[in-house]
Amino acid sequence: MPNDARPLIPADLRRARGAGRNMSGRFEPFERIETGTGWEGDGWDIPEPQKGWRTEVSLERPRSAITRNSSPDVPFDRSINPYRGCEHGCIYCFARPSHGYLGLSPGLDFETRLVARPDIWRVLDQELRRPSYTVAPMAIGTNTDPYQPIESTFKAMRKVLEVLQDFRHPVGIVTKGTMVARDLDILGPMAAAGLAHVGVTITTLDPDLSRRMEPRVPLPARRLALINELSQAGVPVRVMISPVIPGLTDHEIEPILDAAHKAGARAASWLMLRLPHEVAPLVKDWLWEHAPGRAEKVMRRLREMHGGKEYDSRFGHRMRGQGVHARMIARRFEIAARRLGLDGGLPPLDCAQFRVPLGTQDQPSLF
Repeated sequence: MPNDARPLIPADLRRARGAGRNMSGRFEPFERIETGTGWEGDGWDIPEPQKGWRTEVSLERPRSAITRNSSPDVPFDRSINPYRGCEHGCIYCFARPSHGYLGLSPGLDFETRLVARPDIWRVLDQELRRPSYTVAPMAIGTNTDPYQPIESTFKAMRKVLEVLQDFRHPVGIVTKGTMVARDLDILGPMAAAGLAHVGVTITTLDPDLSRRMEPRVPLPARRLALINELSQAGVPVRVMISPVIPGLTDHEIEPILDAAHKAGARAASWLMLRLPHEVAPLVKDWLWEHAPGRAEKVMRRLREMHGGKEYDSRFGHRMRGQGVHARMIARRFEIAARRLGLDGGLPPLDCAQFRVPLGTQDQPSLF
């Protein structure tokens, strides 16, 4: 059954969106509940009518372009986020709670109230020029997708790539967006020099399930075609089955790997569904609305993997879980990836070519 007695926002008001609610974030001082007909609990006596959720974009000039992390669960220590929030609207996105830091909801706000950082490339250029900077592979797309639809307007990701190309800085990109093919004129030469590779995420091959679970993401067939296009252009591609949803999509591990291998993927990885903070109630809402026959099975499997809890955030555990079903999924992936030759990883990125260019994007060198 749904999380509480309050109804979801009417479906016609959230068409092509993933979340069913727009609950308050965990840092907000009061609880607000948006029903689609107005706000409750926000202090107003008169409801404010809601006519649906349109995408709104605000602009930000970041003080820093590079985000650092020390998590032992990921193979990188730095990343760049050209956007906050993500219009793709994937219901399972573990980045949803980050919108709470902006005073916005991890629900529909995360999909509709976006922040673009079109000048982030200028800040990046300055940071890479610092004498103290030490090069290591840059990760992009590990939080929100750099190739979500608004990239066609703001081109923040392309400008970042132009800077990285100028500095000969290695980069690994993760995306579901087919717009990455637009930048093959940059990524192709960088890949040929050992400076770039791309991970393409495929959660399911079922177009109907994908459209409901990832409402504004290119359909699986288009992402397979993207793998082929990138591969044909010489860009090493990893297929990423992320997340695996036990009881809903785990039976697709082998078919996804087979299809990605045929399309030209050279490596593969997987992650289990994670339910941090507000993601848990949003996913449960979605399951009861879109897959009611599987909802209890999915949640039961997740609790089995996390010692009776819906989520366990411990390093070394949160990405895969534990127990019989977690081990079975891991083993199936291992066998299929090895059979297809996808278990070897992508070629290492080359950090030795890094150098500070004489000119900038604004002021090219005369020499």
